[in-house]
Amino acid sequence: MKYRRLGNSGLEVSALGLGTNAFGKRADQEASIRIIHHAMDKGINFIDTANIYAGTESERIIGLALAGKRHNAVLATKAGLPRGSGPNERGSSRYHLQQELDSSLRRLNTDYVDLYQIHTFDPHTPLEETLRALDDMVSAGKVRYIGASNYAAWELMKALGISELRSFSRFVSTQTSYSLADRTPEHELVPVCLDQGVGIIPYFPLAGGILSGKYSSSDREPAGSRANTDPSFGRFLEDRNLELAEQVGKLAAEQGVTSSALSLAWLMGRPAVSTVIVGATRTEQLEDNLRSVNLELDSEVSHALEEISTPFLYGKPFAVYRLP
Repeated sequence: MKYRRLGNSGLEVSALGLGTNAFGKRADQEASIRIIHHAMDKGINFIDTANIYAGTESERIIGLALAGKRHNAVLATKAGLPRGSGPNERGSSRYHLQQELDSSLRRLNTDYVDLYQIHTFDPHTPLEETLRALDDMVSAGKVRYIGASNYAAWELMKALGISELRSFSRFVSTQTSYSLADRTPEHELVPVCLDQGVGIIPYFPLAGGILSGKYSSSDREPAGSRANTDPSFGRFLEDRNLELAEQVGKLAAEQGVTSSALSLAWLMGRPAVSTVIVGATRTEQLEDNLRSVNLELDSEVSHALEEISTPFLYGKPFAVYRLP
């Protein structure tokens, strides 16, 4: 496994991270624990979850899986997206974040998280309130580092400016949709992160599995796929995405690798990217994704990938999650 610093922090994270959105949903408890243990055995130390994944089941399962192994994991979770319909069950107010962090710690069976991330920008709460609350969590020892997610470039820069002004702990990372099927972060977010030393953690690095080649125009809902178990995912199965996946598949075949490994290797080589989180519902999927870590792309292949994905520099992001 290769390790990289998370932004300009001193924290080392595995180049491939484990996303756990499916745990407790598309992967049951037994399968999820098996995947976590297999990932750690292969050198993956970055495990990413959130307080809303599978209705909190993801965090609970991770807590079980890390019993006796907690010191080997860089554990990241998030808060900010709606947890319920109540007036204080969403956002990044001090009230909500303190409540959610304590609940996450209980489910994760730990007294600290290595990276606590704001799941999305909250337009209704002053940034200074959010950042001061996060700074207090770091001071209390409940959080080691803080990160953002789904922040626009200007929102991230404003937060960094306030942290600098007030001497608060600053965001060391940001999560964003980023893949061959979504290169929109390259316009503004990537330059900000390079300038400010913030590490990028791409989510949907395989465009929800589309770039793995599992979907086609003739079979848009293969058994067990995300599209098959989550009807809302169908909105991503646009012809342009499926056509890109087909082109990536041809390039991968020429290189003797899988589409997933090729797509992930390309993303790992992008500026500012610290770790790429990818989910799995079976250990076999994880094994395939692990091949990307040591896959070196020559200039010809890299150029070909950039060329076929150029249309995805423009237009709307593949995915973004925001508060109403």
